[in-house]
Amino acid sequence: MTALAASASDAGSHDGEFPFTAADFRAIADLLYAASGIHLADAKATLVYSRIAKRVRKLGLDSFRDYCSLLKSDPDHPEHAAMLSALTTNVTRFFREPHHFQHMASDLLPPLIEKAKAGGRVRLWSAGCSAGHEPYSMAMTVLEAFPDAGRHDFRILATDIDPLVVEHARRGIYNAGDVEPIAAALRARFLTASGGSWKVTPAVSEIISFGSLNLMEEWPMRGKFDAIFCRNVAIYFDEPTQTRLFTRFAQRLTADGRLYIGHSERSLIPELVSAGLTIYRLKGSS
Repeated sequence: MTALAASASDAGSHDGEFPFTAADFRAIADLLYAASGIHLADAKATLVYSRIAKRVRKLGLDSFRDYCSLLKSDPDHPEHAAMLSALTTNVTRFFREPHHFQHMASDLLPPLIEKAKAGGRVRLWSAGCSAGHEPYSMAMTVLEAFPDAGRHDFRILATDIDPLVVEHARRGIYNAGDVEPIAAALRARFLTASGGSWKVTPAVSEIISFGSLNLMEEWPMRGKFDAIFCRNVAIYFDEPTQTRLFTRFAQRLTADGRLYIGHSERSLIPELVSAGLTIYRLKGSS
């Protein structure tokens, strides 16, 4: 999320279409935190107004107070999902933080490929996949090293809290600007151009399973992961929430698994120790 100058104390003087008070801001921030673990600082008041005013208008309400009352009165109202979608930020690109994919290719994948060839199960997780750039980058890295991955028990799980971006990701269609970070050789191999757009090939999409998942809720997956990518997600959580999340990730890593996080994030738990730049392994593993 972009840092904004306005604070919650400024909200009551917001020169906009609807009245917006500090109490309104706090009510929305509390609802978002309860639903997702995302912490909204006071400086996000202008962002909240600009995004939620569209929802207030669409619902035909007169004020943010009415909007908050609607959400509080019905915990199952579909507007809860719409609010979450409006307030979550989806900034991503292909091969973002390229050192992670270089590490994947050189350090992570060789033993996993041998494991898969021997009949073993390999699972990678993009936790916070946004519009799909991250899991498709993971899949292209896998397939460049192991073209037969799809014929083995080698899969990538891609999840996000916002079902709308998950559906975008599942379609696998991107514009020319989106695919610029992809090396020309990979683009030619793993995407097809059509009518000004680019679509990932079936070879890429078939090793990825997409789904909606709130990281703050129960996780339905039973097995462990050989790698978890959760990058630039924890920065939106407060410290207690980050600690809980990293603890759960540690519990879901295989003995030799790796956790990849964002450039401004750090593990807050002793069970995870550095294995490279913003890369972590379980304490006691190699």
